[in-house]
Amino acid sequence: MLDKTIPLRILVVGCGNMGASHALAYHTIDGFEICGLVSGGKSKAILNDRLGGGYALYSDFEEALQATQPDAVCIATYPDTHEAFATKALEQGCHVFLEKPLADTVAGAERVAALARRVNRKLVVGYILRHHPSWNRFIELSQELGKPLVMRMNLNQQSHGVMWNVHRNLMKSLSPIVDCGVHYIDVMCQMTRSKPVQVSAIGARLTEDIPEGNYNYGQLQIRFEDGSVGWYEAGWGPMMSETAFFVKDVIGPKGSVSIVAKEAGGTGKSDSVEAHTKTEALRFHHATLDEANRFVQEDTWINLEDEPDHQELCNREQLYFMKAIQENLDLTEHIQDAVNSLRIAFACDESVKTGRVVSLS
Repeated sequence: MLDKTIPLRILVVGCGNMGASHALAYHTIDGFEICGLVSGGKSKAILNDRLGGGYALYSDFEEALQATQPDAVCIATYPDTHEAFATKALEQGCHVFLEKPLADTVAGAERVAALARRVNRKLVVGYILRHHPSWNRFIELSQELGKPLVMRMNLNQQSHGVMWNVHRNLMKSLSPIVDCGVHYIDVMCQMTRSKPVQVSAIGARLTEDIPEGNYNYGQLQIRFEDGSVGWYEAGWGPMMSETAFFVKDVIGPKGSVSIVAKEAGGTGKSDSVEAHTKTEALRFHHATLDEANRFVQEDTWINLEDEPDHQELCNREQLYFMKAIQENLDLTEHIQDAVNSLRIAFACDESVKTGRVVSLS
């Protein structure tokens, strides 16, 4: 184990939405020390001012890596840089916190995972929902519903302003069902703990404001070995409807569990990062009927007192990252799950582009 009295010197690469949230976590959590902020534009200076100033600023990642010699690197840049930046950091002997997805290809994700194992450095992927008590409870309750499961989830975002700029940049390398979908595919895999065997997906290009061949709306379906099925829908852009943009439920023979987020699912919240992780309450519907086909038990409402906001979730992610380093946690399953969810997402992307059902070996 490492000496916990010595702060982990961390370089933050990417100072936009997620990078800024992670930097704020490092700025406030004892045990971390920011040694530099890196971005290609003005965001690093804006973030530095927000944090009170005083941090070293860099425009070039490799220059920053050599100048600061950090213990760890946080990578919160666009996905097409993830593999290259993570590779450079790991090869220099740094631990890495990497925003999802691991890379912009499955092969790239596998290379990053293999390198982390080879150099014996910790690699934590930013699956923020894994640190949310209500989402963990949602997954736990799904185990009480029997099999097979039917999982229904979506996250359509009526993005505009800055968020539309972010989404257009993301779509230069990834579709919404890959970038956002990995979160919810990961949840489905945790719910079933069954092998995914087949995917099918559809997509549509609803704007000429993105590269030719890309699409800003997609819907995927996954079949699992145990008979469970999952559905996920994601669309980005100013044309998206806000009707039913926040659907999160799971159905089994014994009933269903749903995330009910009336406030977070309200008008004007679809492109709010804060709203995406908000749960508010879980509704557990019990399917048992009596002789007259009446429900034996009323629905159960579960309101967890621990309802962290987005920044607190980022803080918890970084505390986990610190613990993984200091206590030498085995992250094998964590990384395998990250690669697996990305593999499924890219199979769905293939299905959209080919118009065919894709089997998973």
